[in-house]
Amino acid sequence: MGMVRFEFLGTGNAFLPQGRFHSLLLIDEQILVDAPPSVLASLRRRELTPSQINTLMITHWHGDHIFGFPFLILDQKYISDRGSNVILNVHCPSNGREKLNNLCELAYPSSLTERMEKNVVINEDSYGEILGVGGWNFERFKVVHDDFVDPNGYVFTHSSGFKMMHTGDSGPCESIESRVGDCDVVVIELGVPDHVVVPTHYRPETLSQLANKHPKTIFLATHHYADDINSGKKPYLSNDLPNLPDNVIQVRDEQKFEWIDGKFKIL
Repeated sequence: MGMVRFEFLGTGNAFLPQGRFHSLLLIDEQILVDAPPSVLASLRRRELTPSQINTLMITHWHGDHIFGFPFLILDQKYISDRGSNVILNVHCPSNGREKLNNLCELAYPSSLTERMEKNVVINEDSYGEILGVGGWNFERFKVVHDDFVDPNGYVFTHSSGFKMMHTGDSGPCESIESRVGDCDVVVIELGVPDHVVVPTHYRPETLSQLANKHPKTIFLATHHYADDINSGKKPYLSNDLPNLPDNVIQVRDEQKFEWIDGKFKIL
């Protein structure tokens, strides 16, 4: 039936809680979801190079999700792919080429222009095959966050039938809730604690409500607001992890999972 592996190279929100790099999902060692400022550090820790990444899926344009992009291209050009043999496929919301070019130009004026033109393929379609890898399709859909950054979630469908949602940054919304029941795994943000009541992020109470409605779905909570209690570091934000339903895992950095023959496994 097929096997899928996915791992969290980072699990923190924009404020980098202790023990957490910025939220970053790696699928089958080929697909990255977002490119946060800590992306190179996350890849180094995993002993991967940017040139081993075939595809990047961008959820939205906030800095903690995209400001690492110029460093991916910089590393490919000068370190891990000096021969310019690697193509990076990027799936993203509209105006992606312009935004990414502007970001690279701001970071390293003129240095990355040729690399962007020749080695980066931009795809702004809202559904289709994931470029650069085999056996994966995607659907991108609007979510509820800051409208200025064009927020989106994704549903990834593997040829084995496995379905995984990535909510991106969002609060509760119909576009997420209507798709959850069809997914085996939902990677969902937990950006704020319960005392921060905003419509643009899930918090423990709203995540619990969603998980209780879908007890057969596995929820992996990332983009976490709380420090990792096992980091060995002095708490900076909050080291009080919330109590959540049994089908919710509050993921830690470097945690790995596998879906094989219809079964979920923590590695």
